[in-house]
Amino acid sequence: MESIKIVYSAFTKFAIAIAVSQGATLTEAKKIVLTSFQNHPQKKQLIEIIKNTSLGKKNLNILSQECISICEDFGPDRDYITLVLILENIYKDEIFNEIEKDTISNIILKFRNEIERINATIPPPPLFNVLLESRSLVEWTSMIGLYHLIPRYKSNLEKPVLLMPPYLGNDYSTTFVRKYLRSAGFKTYKWDLGINMINSKSLPKLIEKLDEIYEKHQEKVSLVGWSGGGIFAKIIANRHPEKVAQLITIGSPVWGLKDMQTPVIRTLEFLRGKKLRERNEKFIKELEQIPQIPITCIYTKTDGLVPWKHCLEAETFRNDIKNVEVFGSHTGMGANATVLLTVAKTLHENIEKEHQKTVLSKMESLFYPDFWKQKGISKFTNIFFS
Repeated sequence: MESIKIVYSAFTKFAIAIAVSQGATLTEAKKIVLTSFQNHPQKKQLIEIIKNTSLGKKNLNILSQECISICEDFGPDRDYITLVLILENIYKDEIFNEIEKDTISNIILKFRNEIERINATIPPPPLFNVLLESRSLVEWTSMIGLYHLIPRYKSNLEKPVLLMPPYLGNDYSTTFVRKYLRSAGFKTYKWDLGINMINSKSLPKLIEKLDEIYEKHQEKVSLVGWSGGGIFAKIIANRHPEKVAQLITIGSPVWGLKDMQTPVIRTLEFLRGKKLRERNEKFIKELEQIPQIPITCIYTKTDGLVPWKHCLEAETFRNDIKNVEVFGSHTGMGANATVLLTVAKTLHENIEKEHQKTVLSKMESLFYPDFWKQKGISKFTNIFFS
């Protein structure tokens, strides 16, 4: 929270100064910036920061550079895109339509470029994580015994779910996830396109598949994609939000693909004979956009193939965007009990809008890293008495 306070203290001053430079009074500027944070998960804290913000004599370039320096100190973070989008929204505010905005536009563009530069520095997974990928053999074999012990979030609505496998995987890769979702009351669909080579030529066929399911059920379809499958799922959600109920990605690089440092990209480039960024510029650009539907991104910090920061979406952009950390390997996520539980629970809550806090649901928190990051024994007593 301390890092958020430092970043947003500098940013709100910059954002308010942008609005003031376009003709708003300080009070109007604060109101405009506050409106931009309407769906921010830390809205209450930001109200206090904005209320206490005062402008000195620093010009926009200096305020911009101060904010960029702070972001650079904290390192790459997908949530920085929220800052860029807020500035762009302020710039487009109707109150400023008659005002000359070329200078402001250039400052915001420079800010975006600097944020993209910072976010292009995410390192590849460490060698230790790569070596840990071998545990996926244990994860897959142990799932045979663990499967029946995983709690079920029952739904009798038979909502449609389309699942997309990882890079070099096929429909067999999503067997456990599909089986578990069916047992939880969902109607699951395979992708039926053989091995996933993350080729943009697969998109038209996937969109056709989405159309078929949508027409059959006469309702929106939930998309679940693992790794490379999540790339397709996000692009489809961006293109057809009117047919997609929600998006769930599992260890998927959902942004920054052109700068991502991973052996997977190098393998793709070797197989295709051409650099990925040159072959699929449009494909990669679409991936940067945030779909206007509920989004849940499941990731593991011990991922040995994909840098885990690339698997997060900007939670600060909207309150229906969630990042969920789990334990496990990248290649074992299709047979990870916590992943299966998270997918079913998310589908259930977003569809039926239910968030029941039972002792059982609280006990499930034991399977997530966030629980073990809490200090003291109160984390255990809270399960039964909070």
